[in-house]
Amino acid sequence: MIRPPGFRGAAFGGVAEGDGRTDPSVRAALAAEHGIPQEWAFVTQVHGARVVNVTEPGRHGQADAIVTELAGLTITVATADCVPIILEGDDVVAVVHVGWRGASAGIVDAALDVLAARGHDVARAAIGPAIGPCCYEVGEEVAARFPNHVAATSWGTPSVDLVGFVASRLAGIDVWSDGRCTKHGRDLHSFRRDTTTARQVSLGWIPQG
Repeated sequence: MIRPPGFRGAAFGGVAEGDGRTDPSVRAALAAEHGIPQEWAFVTQVHGARVVNVTEPGRHGQADAIVTELAGLTITVATADCVPIILEGDDVVAVVHVGWRGASAGIVDAALDVLAARGHDVARAAIGPAIGPCCYEVGEEVAARFPNHVAATSWGTPSVDLVGFVASRLAGIDVWSDGRCTKHGRDLHSFRRDTTTARQVSLGWIPQG
């Protein structure tokens, strides 16, 4: 898995790691690798702006961002072109799933607002692999939602720099970004490339002890 430098409990997976949300053997292997419990908290992602705060593992309804203040609880989102984000504060971690609909609905700001409302400052943010503007062809109606982040694909059609948009919502926070395009990376799942139902997981946790 990809471990962003300077983060205490953050990891981005790829094809090789598998999907620990649905495969207990994968979850056990990843838990052993990172020294975390085998039971995780996750949500049904719906490309919206709902954020949930969790204190126990299991499924927590429909949402696109998860927050926990409980040490030892792993929280996760899954992606295959959308942007995964992990946010860390002194006593909190959040994971966020950002597609264009969620970005337009304000999921990044919603996650930051929940953290602020609970008294947390975000010390650092990590952005995992996601589809790049080189490959993210969109219609004019989508591009119009991101006027400052319109770009062009490598074949000359309109696209959106979704990672750039996400980074702009994290202004003032120390941001690390993987920078790879999922459609280009065969070690990463990409819906745009393969119309796959497979996903890579992003994990966030507060270490115990």
